[in-house]
Amino acid sequence: MRAGEVSRVGVVGAGTMGSGIAHVLALAGIEVRLVDVAPEALGRARASIERNLARQARRELISTDEAGAALDRITAERSLAALEDADVVVEAASEDPTLKFRLFEELSAVVNPETLLASNTSSISITLIASHAADPGRVIGMHFMNPVPVMRLVEVIRGLETSDDTADLTLGLCARLSKTAVLANDYPGFVANRILMPMINEAVYCLMEGVAEVEAVDTVMKLGMNHPMGPLALADLIGLDTCLAIMRVLHAEFGDSKYRPCPLLAKYVAAGRLGRKSGRGFYDYTAA
Repeated sequence: MRAGEVSRVGVVGAGTMGSGIAHVLALAGIEVRLVDVAPEALGRARASIERNLARQARRELISTDEAGAALDRITAERSLAALEDADVVVEAASEDPTLKFRLFEELSAVVNPETLLASNTSSISITLIASHAADPGRVIGMHFMNPVPVMRLVEVIRGLETSDDTADLTLGLCARLSKTAVLANDYPGFVANRILMPMINEAVYCLMEGVAEVEAVDTVMKLGMNHPMGPLALADLIGLDTCLAIMRVLHAEFGDSKYRPCPLLAKYVAAGRLGRKSGRGFYDYTAA
């Protein structure tokens, strides 16, 4: 199958990343089945996609008709069984290895033998995930960036057994979505998070050790390093729980103390201060 022939894609997980992936797929003319066991998550995802499509239409990036057609292409589903005839499935569940392994086992029992299975994991080994699929050659990493409709990059990660056909189809699909695909090898954190997360972690250490306050840390990186967003604000956008999970993977896989998660990051997560999605992280969003 060629990328232009892909007509049905399943997205597993209706969180921030899953809804964003569904958004860009639908805009590319692809029928999307968005799967999540939680009906409230599906409701939030559809509302978010509708708002973001309307924003694009107001900015004249797309037409009103295109926005409506894209929304109509997205179907909310509660069961993986709805993906039995999908050409591609993108898993966008929480960054939990046990959950991802189980999903790939279950997907292998549902989809047809030719279906490409992609994971949006930001740090977990694609080779390890693929070992839980019936055919590891059909498994690949598609690491989209947040917010998906805005960010152009997709890290494409080949596992040890990923076939050339799987890689070619994935690269073609990224191009169809108007994304720039960059190939990375299967190492913890790949490229993006191996570089980004230690920077965020060090910013949290600066806060914990009293080097500077939140706004000062972010201002230094924005004005001094020309970053569009400070590392602590970016952590809030990504989700502090996701940042912590990635740092724990890096620390466990490399065994190097430079990847040790900052205790303050772990404390914030334990307190439920997860960033924008919980209303409070390093910044307070409750009044926004």
